[in-house]
Amino acid sequence: MGASLSTLGAKGSGLGLSPGLGDIPESCVACVFLYLTPPEICNLARLNRAFRGAASSDSVWEAKLPRNYEDLLHLVPPDRHRNLSKKDIYALLSRPVPFDLGHKVGAAIQEVWLDRVTGRVCMSISARAMAITGIDDRRYWNWIPTEESRFHTVAYLQQIWWFEVDGEVTFPFSADIYTLSFRLHLGQFSKRLGRRVCNYKHTHGWDIKPVKFELSTSDGQQASCECCLDETEIDDTYGNHKRGYWVDYKVGEFIVSGSEPTTQVKFSMKQIDCTHSKGGLCVDSVFIVPSDLRRRKRRGILK
Repeated sequence: MGASLSTLGAKGSGLGLSPGLGDIPESCVACVFLYLTPPEICNLARLNRAFRGAASSDSVWEAKLPRNYEDLLHLVPPDRHRNLSKKDIYALLSRPVPFDLGHKVGAAIQEVWLDRVTGRVCMSISARAMAITGIDDRRYWNWIPTEESRFHTVAYLQQIWWFEVDGEVTFPFSADIYTLSFRLHLGQFSKRLGRRVCNYKHTHGWDIKPVKFELSTSDGQQASCECCLDETEIDDTYGNHKRGYWVDYKVGEFIVSGSEPTTQVKFSMKQIDCTHSKGGLCVDSVFIVPSDLRRRKRRGILK
């Protein structure tokens, strides 16, 4: 492609200059940009002045933003987005915007952002925003600081008989099909001499009975699944592949039609069979992302 672009700007054989990319009207370039992704637009903006001008056009970037992007801007202090171009608004919302359950910025227990390539809404909810049975009793749970979480802290379960985690969020999601998943880790991890090490002394009980995951929405959609968090069979080559890694457990999907101003989503995971205890589990967050984005980005087990 680079050779072809160079040829367009080269001189003709004794006939003067041949037409080049610089001769294409900016409005035509802007029409082409409507069919490209934001990264592609930014790369082409370096070609010449016409491409650079089209790459800054509000009409181009407004088409890349979700229809309800102004709802997302309400989570950002006005002085951060006042008088910004649509391109700068896209860049602003492509970075995680923290908010709390009251939709106020500052308490980073939830984050929302636009996928940089598609402009679709993604969300992450910290364990601190969830109702966890026994979380205030240090005999059962502890909060562990870590750089492996986008929220810089995870809830670590030492041992408990009644395991239950519940959460909910009400948000103006854009029309789309979303997948909700829990991000969990078997074992306690730390760094020793610069190396990541895992301790499994508390890890037990997750291979006896499955954990039940559930979600429901304000318009009546429901999904559920069950999964044993610990493997009972050990692979000779790789060992127990669920231990020592962050694993993305899909709960289910829900559809947002856009007909309602907001959608309430409730979610939970529980193992309340009190015939045995369980422990040694880190709970990081819940992710809500467009389903096809999750499938495209997922590589087996998410670390």
